[in-house]
Amino acid sequence: MKIFLIGFMGSGKSYCGRLLSEKLKIPFFDLDEQVVSREGKAITEIFASEGEEYFRLSEKVILYDITGLNENFVMACGGGTPCYFNNIEFMNNTGTTVWINTPVDTLYERLIHDKNHRPLISKLSDEQLKAYIKKKFADRKIYYEQASVIIDDEPLKLDALVKKIFHV
Repeated sequence: MKIFLIGFMGSGKSYCGRLLSEKLKIPFFDLDEQVVSREGKAITEIFASEGEEYFRLSEKVILYDITGLNENFVMACGGGTPCYFNNIEFMNNTGTTVWINTPVDTLYERLIHDKNHRPLISKLSDEQLKAYIKKKFADRKIYYEQASVIIDDEPLKLDALVKKIFHV
């Protein structure tokens, strides 16, 4: 069982992923944390020194490595992971993709307080942040919509997530 949680930054993929892995008693991987560990640098440093393209390629390699080396897991993917290198197709072919479809206003409320830790939004004003979320969300939605399971519940409850994933 390989479960890939996808969605925009701030949607709760890491939080839900940890809870879900505990409930299912399978390993949890946060793809961003795995990139940081393998690269030995914070994501902000990777973006600053190597650029986004390098980050996305590293992210893909680690995605494939973890998927190939583990029979069962829950993985919280980065917000852009499904949008590059046909990653969404790879994830759909090797496991179950779950889109946590969080409303734009909720994303904004969460991200406004967390900007400094996220390289793609760290230098944006609050007004620019709202516009950025709307634009990026619209751009990425075509990839997110390809998920096997779509979770629209807000607030998200773990039992509802499990029921939707396993159709029970």
